[in-house]
Amino acid sequence: MVARGLTKRFGDFVAVDSVDFEIDRGESFGFLGPNGAGKTSTMKMISCTSPVSGGTLRVLGMDPAVDGTRIRARIGLVPQEDSLDLELTVLDNLMIYGRYFDLPRPLIRRRAQQLLEFAQLTDRADDRVDPLSGGMKRRLTIARSLISDPDLLILDEPTTGLDPQARHLLWDRLYRLKQEGKTLVITTHYMDEAEQLCDRLVVMDHGRFAAEGTPRELIERYSTREVVELRFRSGEHESVAHRLAGLAVRSEVLPDRLLLYTADGDATLSQVHAAGFTPESALVRRATLEDVFLRLTGRTLVD
Repeated sequence: MVARGLTKRFGDFVAVDSVDFEIDRGESFGFLGPNGAGKTSTMKMISCTSPVSGGTLRVLGMDPAVDGTRIRARIGLVPQEDSLDLELTVLDNLMIYGRYFDLPRPLIRRRAQQLLEFAQLTDRADDRVDPLSGGMKRRLTIARSLISDPDLLILDEPTTGLDPQARHLLWDRLYRLKQEGKTLVITTHYMDEAEQLCDRLVVMDHGRFAAEGTPRELIERYSTREVVELRFRSGEHESVAHRLAGLAVRSEVLPDRLLLYTADGDATLSQVHAAGFTPESALVRRATLEDVFLRLTGRTLVD
């Protein structure tokens, strides 16, 4: 997949502002950013459900403006919101969806059984979808997107709204797809999800790319190895940051905490205490992609 100067406009509003990217076959590629960054608009152009406003885009070697139907036949799409038929059974959702691709019924049934096992829903095959948990519905949506054995799987915020256990189970399913050689394109505003699933990613903000690389490359390029999180009483973080500035490579003041970026978090925390400061709480952690985003944009992913 190749995009050059890819642009999406809605009237005077530019949702995607002349971005370039390439995604290799079998790669897991992520678009990381907050809501409104332009991720979903990019996905809709890639999946041929929204026309390109400017630039060029080639998906599976084809032009969406000309070959949209052929491209969509080779794509599995997992939208932000599940669009399952709640009144039908789990199995019937797969069987009916397979008919949209003009697949033979025996082939659909064989694939449906395989996908139920993949999604760990075999024992729920004859249950109606409506009472299933959010995690089960999400796994069924992913299984349904695979019924046509697509070359490219597009996942738009795949784990939004799920509890941690359901998220990790879904990550395991997606990791298996990656091992099988599927090309995955994932949008997310969860930095741990991007680190877990993506070979490469772009950090997106206001329709543009702020950075591109592997998760490790981005963290090494834009952050330190460790971060010390300090929480003081409300209103104290700014003044404390000035007094502790010499203890870290750089610092960030957030509304609820002070971040100190350093190569050795434990040593820096000891220096904080030695300087006479007693935070209400303190945490030493490794740097994450959220720290990268904060460095590049001056705000957190959840702003």
